[in-house]
Amino acid sequence: MQGALRMTVRVVDGINWLVGWLLAALMLVMTVLISWQVFARYVMGNSLSFSEEVSRFSMVWMTMLGAAYAYRYGSLISVDLFESLSGPRVSRLLRIVVAVASCIFAWVLLTQGLDITQRVAMQVAPSTRISMGWLYAAMPAGAGLVLLNAIGILAEDFAGLRERFTDPEDDPHRTPLHEGGST
Repeated sequence: MQGALRMTVRVVDGINWLVGWLLAALMLVMTVLISWQVFARYVMGNSLSFSEEVSRFSMVWMTMLGAAYAYRYGSLISVDLFESLSGPRVSRLLRIVVAVASCIFAWVLLTQGLDITQRVAMQVAPSTRISMGWLYAAMPAGAGLVLLNAIGILAEDFAGLRERFTDPEDDPHRTPLHEGGST
């Protein structure tokens, strides 16, 4: 059982590693397109017809996938007053309750997202002529990643992997946001 839980955590973390690179690539695409758009419009007097649309699509995908990615690493804003005031057992119980609630929310968002994606699949974006289904697919993709990450968090808790980090510096889920850093 412990081996399966540890494998689940490794698989989820591997998927998140790939998502992290995808987020970086989307940010790069968006930055290059917007920079080129500004240059083309104000220096050359002509703008690209598709850059704003592709940038908007990238932003939607970055938002949905980025929120799920941030959830995995505890980087989303949260009210952790109860967790900080409670002992380790209650803190663990609260994490489990939040992860289960996240699973339920993600499942609803996933099923409804798939439904709306299918409904808009025949519509096309004006500039790129890409199916709007690709834009709306960000919702079920992000929800699916939230679901996987919540399962990963539950697997971590049940395998006892969260408690092994006695020094906060050793916790791989600790981000610069925990130290109040800006990077």
